[in-house]
Amino acid sequence: MRPEMLAQKAKGASDILAHASTDEKNGVLERLADALGKNQDYLYEENMKDVRAAEKEGMAKSLIDRLRIDDKLIREMQGSLRDVAALPDPVGEIVKVWKRPNNLLVGRMRIPIGVILIIYESRPNVTIEAFSLCLKSGNCVILKGGSEAYHSNRALYRLIVETLKGSKISPDAVQFVDTADRDYIYALLEREEEIDLVIPRGGEALIRNIVERSRIPVLKHYKGVCHIYVDDEADLKTAVEIVVNSKVQKPATCNALETLLVHEKVAKAFLPKVHRELARQGVTMRGCPGTVAVLKDIGRATKEDWSAEYLDLTLAIRVVADMSEAIDHIRKYGSSHTEAIVTANYNRAWKFLREVNSSLVLVNASTRLNDGFQLGLGAEMGISTTRLHAFGPMGLEELTVTKFIAFGDGQLRT
Repeated sequence: MRPEMLAQKAKGASDILAHASTDEKNGVLERLADALGKNQDYLYEENMKDVRAAEKEGMAKSLIDRLRIDDKLIREMQGSLRDVAALPDPVGEIVKVWKRPNNLLVGRMRIPIGVILIIYESRPNVTIEAFSLCLKSGNCVILKGGSEAYHSNRALYRLIVETLKGSKISPDAVQFVDTADRDYIYALLEREEEIDLVIPRGGEALIRNIVERSRIPVLKHYKGVCHIYVDDEADLKTAVEIVVNSKVQKPATCNALETLLVHEKVAKAFLPKVHRELARQGVTMRGCPGTVAVLKDIGRATKEDWSAEYLDLTLAIRVVADMSEAIDHIRKYGSSHTEAIVTANYNRAWKFLREVNSSLVLVNASTRLNDGFQLGLGAEMGISTTRLHAFGPMGLEELTVTKFIAFGDGQLRT
């Protein structure tokens, strides 16, 4: 199908989907969750085609792990679908009402954005998350997954289409880009009359390429250079647990820890503890001179390390004089994604929350929690680091905009 035809089919279905009932949308999500369970063998078979190809090409183990569909991931996808179905429908919600001096009643109502093109890499569960959130928020979606997950994404798309065929919602509400041809994608990025928003999920090079090519607004998330600052009033045992989880639990994700900042007063006590646990997990560490003075067997960090998104078991560590120096470091090298402070000092915690303006700022918790599902959004379309209408994980509300509505009784402008 030519790119203009694909975009037009999605546009044609958007007005109908925008007015689908909540029950209709929820029914599709519940039946799709059932279909994932009934078609596990089919999904495993298609997914293994992608996994074997990735192994043959020598892809990093951490990236293959993101690609793999297993029992746990299927349960998570089913849970995500049911969670989204259980969330309130944002479409039609009146979010604010006020009365003018002439008694005109003015309000704002949530409406769908329209047609969303999502371009993503590796993780096949994004196919399910993107579809579920777009459907519930009344948006048509065009899915363009990475070639490394082609068979997995296509299999999930087929289950989506079969589920939609059993409902009142047109299967045209979801489109699948069945080619890796870059010119096809570039042609879609010019369809500003049909496509309302582009959301890229992937590496920095992918996102910058899309931004340069697109005539359509793009919600950007270039990279996740995430920090944890361990304060001199931190519980060090808790700090070790948070740092290890943030770095090791899934290192190839955008919310994984990349730089650890440690107050100089606790460096000698804390760094050997956290080094021991990270080393056990296979983490390579690079440090500033103050860090290397304590951990003599690690390499020296370079200037490039402070802005690096490793997406692997590598961590940069810097000793700082105080929280102000930690905040200055984050402002200089961070990517507005996720930052955390570990402290027992209430006032410092609030100062950190106020002065660090990333999409999620945490106190005494893992950076890995910057995720739509973990934050109660059901799922997410991605994490926006663009301070436009959405900043942070994009759930249902972030996939809507508001229009103005007004009730009068004959008011005229004078």
